[in-house]
Amino acid sequence: MLHVLAVDDERPALEELTYLLRRDPRIGQVSCAGDASSALRDLSRMLVEGERLDAVFLDIRMPGLDGLDFTRLLTGFAAPPHVVFVTAHDDCAVTAYELGALDYLLKPVRPERLAESVRRVAVAARRTAPPDEDGRDPEDEMIPVELGGRTRLVSRRSVTHVEAQGDYVRLHTADGGYLVRMPLSALTKRWEDAGFIRIHRSTLVASAHVTELRFDGGRAAVQIGDELLQVSRRHTREVRDRLVRKFHRPCGDDDAAEDDGDDR
Repeated sequence: MLHVLAVDDERPALEELTYLLRRDPRIGQVSCAGDASSALRDLSRMLVEGERLDAVFLDIRMPGLDGLDFTRLLTGFAAPPHVVFVTAHDDCAVTAYELGALDYLLKPVRPERLAESVRRVAVAARRTAPPDEDGRDPEDEMIPVELGGRTRLVSRRSVTHVEAQGDYVRLHTADGGYLVRMPLSALTKRWEDAGFIRIHRSTLVASAHVTELRFDGGRAAVQIGDELLQVSRRHTREVRDRLVRKFHRPCGDDDAAEDDGDDR
């Protein structure tokens, strides 16, 4: 479960953000601060006491220490929390991403957009989690697959993409493909927080293995290894939003394809 800190000098905005964060089942604890200076003191106390803080959701323009300066100060910490900006101003997005922000939300915050930010925090928190005694990531999942009377354990991190095949799904890895009896819809929900993205009604991809996002004639495709996988129009906007952040673009790119219901 995640521990996050919400920071805003406007009390109604802070209460609304706190309420929305506490509704997310991935978050176990939400702390609050009315300004960035108080947040910095709270963060220092948590670190001294050995308490983990996964992310800070904060406004930018606040009296005294603003959100951008707060983020710059985080570089002085050995293990700083991830930062998600929640602001009414859209003119600081580029600076925010240059400072390493995980996401940039505009007020009023839409619950579904905040849920996407929490997903990013959950994924980032797993990547920075220390390995277990066997050197394995404790958040990785081992999937048992049957191979001629033998059971093989396939690491979720090795899966590049998944294809629906009737009542089964085929897990694609660098070593080959493996059939698992499970509907793709269930696997999509199960692996969403691990960075897997639905690009088609029959295809799920691991964002960590996507090396390129292409647009040609209004259609999108993702490159994974030597394979070019088509993205349906229905899923184009979500795929673009999930992948394009690495190019440091502000949220809400107007030229994203509209959802016209085509799932070809």
